[in-house]
Amino acid sequence: MADKKITQHSLKKDKYVNARGGNSHFIDLFCSKCNQHLVLYQKDGQGRLFRLYLDRIFEPPELSSLYLKINNKNEMPNLKCLKCGTLIATPMMYKPEKRLAFRLVHGSFIKKKSNGAYPPV
Repeated sequence: MADKKITQHSLKKDKYVNARGGNSHFIDLFCSKCNQHLVLYQKDGQGRLFRLYLDRIFEPPELSSLYLKINNKNEMPNLKCLKCGTLIATPMMYKPEKRLAFRLVHGSFIKKKSNGAYPPV
């Protein structure tokens, strides 16, 4: 088996981190149905995970590059598991900050703390 190249990411530090108390960490999201890895995400602040901001998605590349390509939620696809097709999240605009995001479907994903490495071990 060929060795997979592991990419190590660093946390983004910007006005959104500071607005949420300066506490950030990485989270790996997995499909709750088939356990397929979905997203490496930077969670800012404490509390529950309700949405995924596009600018906080680090991996996979096809999702991490969305915030550079898309300007409104009507251009965004639903977030589905690539393996089993389970609906994970729907597009939304978070109006207080005017940021594009995915609104997570409760119970469709499992989250685990991450060190920022991709793919997860």
